[in-house]
Amino acid sequence: MPGLDALKQAMPTPSFDPQAGAALGQGMFSSLQSLAGLSVPSDALSKIQHDYMQQAASLWNTALEKPTELSLDDRRFASPEWKSNPGSAYLAAMYLLNARTLRTLADQLQGDDKARERVRFAVQQWIDAASPSNYLALNPEAQKKALDTKGESITKGIQHLLHDIRQGHMSQTDESVFEVGRNVATTEGTVVFENAFFQLIEYKPLTEKVRATPFLLVPPCINKFYILDLQPENSLVRYAVSQGQRVFVVSWVNADESLSKATWDDYIEHGVIRAIQAVKDIVGTEQINALGFCIGGTLIATALAVLAARGEKPVKSLTLLTAFLDFANTGTMDVFVDEAMVQMREMSMGPNSPAGGGLMKGADLATTFSFLRANDLVWNYVVGNYLKGEMPPAFDLLYWNSDSTNLPGPMYCWYLRNTYLENKLKQPGKLTVCGEKLDLRTLDMPAFIYGSREDHIVPWDGAYASTRLLTGEKTFVLGASGHIAGVINPPEKKKRSFWSLKSGSKLPTDHKAWLAAADEQPGSWWPTWAAWLDQHGGAWVKAPAQPGSKAYPAIEPAPGRFVKRRA
Repeated sequence: MPGLDALKQAMPTPSFDPQAGAALGQGMFSSLQSLAGLSVPSDALSKIQHDYMQQAASLWNTALEKPTELSLDDRRFASPEWKSNPGSAYLAAMYLLNARTLRTLADQLQGDDKARERVRFAVQQWIDAASPSNYLALNPEAQKKALDTKGESITKGIQHLLHDIRQGHMSQTDESVFEVGRNVATTEGTVVFENAFFQLIEYKPLTEKVRATPFLLVPPCINKFYILDLQPENSLVRYAVSQGQRVFVVSWVNADESLSKATWDDYIEHGVIRAIQAVKDIVGTEQINALGFCIGGTLIATALAVLAARGEKPVKSLTLLTAFLDFANTGTMDVFVDEAMVQMREMSMGPNSPAGGGLMKGADLATTFSFLRANDLVWNYVVGNYLKGEMPPAFDLLYWNSDSTNLPGPMYCWYLRNTYLENKLKQPGKLTVCGEKLDLRTLDMPAFIYGSREDHIVPWDGAYASTRLLTGEKTFVLGASGHIAGVINPPEKKKRSFWSLKSGSKLPTDHKAWLAAADEQPGSWWPTWAAWLDQHGGAWVKAPAQPGSKAYPAIEPAPGRFVKRRA
């Protein structure tokens, strides 16, 4: 058939690399083999079985005699409806016992460490999903609400479910409340440069004089930049501007098909390095101060190593916030990354895939991160949104969290293989980026390194490991809470605490030794960092009257077009 022949010619012919296929098969076989090699010692198994039977019998007797005394020490079962119904109370208590037993079994497994972690993760996912609170037929609180509202909560729950299906993700907040540029990302500024990869925003000074050395923030490209500028009262950008810094921010593009073949080298050369050059050109300085957050820290460290190999040292001081340079301990994320997984990504969206690239969809990344904390970021909303028919409260951070970002496949695959899988970035000369061999030891500028104590994405010992790679004067600060909440902790809130060493103390090699020597201080770490950054800001000069320069004219008001592009 002529039409079919033409269609065949127009479609790319998938290529198959036998070597890649063999590697994929070997990787999958190794993973299965390591899982099959796990076992529980017989004495441990006997004790777990014995304890389980005793506790189950005790629960049964309590449920028959004094059901109100059943212990339901879990916030999912905190409402009085659970205890007022003996059947529901017993069901919840047995669920908690089963969950504890399964976790104990998983902890007793012997064998390959990575396989053990994968089983623990899978067990926890099953435990979270199996909670009786997640199901209308088993949740007395949701049932009571349905009766009290004469079915209206069920109707609203179905409406919320259909809405979320249409929008392509579960609502974690009332997204109708927020709009980028209206009530999030509102610090006044101007886009003064753009290319295919990013827009550069210069923020309007809030002080009559500013530091002569400008300050560039490089946020993660996995998310939108406005995590650093949510609202005036919790904006790190506005805080830096208020301290007299001349602030610039990279606003990464939300990748579409036009960037589906873009590489890590592209993000370094045309992203970070180009942004550094633009800031230097606009201000007319030889050096700037720089900050990298999360993968933004990995990007800027890579860029600075490339520039150092070229004989350039344009950054006077470096701040790293919850960032990896050494990927030896990647926490829960490690369960997702092995040779088979990386091979599959490379074959489907890497530079050698049939299409020569593709997109890593932001929604897929967001789902992965949500299931790292499934009870808080998934099942909590299943119960609230769908079973109870409630609209989640407006929360700027969760609105940002739902505003996902696509990544170019080749760039993403390079990142997975060379950092998470093979941990080559920390090894001098092992990686070549933009034609230069990387050596992080060439990064000898003063560095302020921050980790969050409860961070499940960048465990704080992983952040601390950067102190062993950078060779300049280093300051490490540990904040309370997690990956985002620990970072976005403005002083005015007077929340949480942080740990630091006394001034002049030498950093220990080991993170545990550092914590043992550190002092806990109440409140935010921001003032400590601001004082450190101020030391590297240079002289006070008159604040610029206009953004940009003759060579970098104003393009549009902040936050710009790029950040408004939805995935």
